[in-house]
Amino acid sequence: MPIFEYRCPRCGQVFEHWWRGRERREELRCPQCGEQHVEKLVSALGTRGSSAFGSAGSSCAPSGGG
Repeated sequence: MPIFEYRCPRCGQVFEHWWRGRERREELRCPQCGEQHVEKLVSALGTRGSSAFGSAGSSCAPSGGG
């Protein structure tokens, strides 16, 4: 289930939406004002050079001991 973030141009509300099964784009509306024409935002997750799990210089290799 992909998760996307949206912004309503009418009221400015920012919200997330989990797309399930056969749900259609026309069914998506702002939860605050009901506006149908919302803008998909670009997520910062998964961009190069950023990490939520450690510093930029960290490695996936196990550290040696001994």
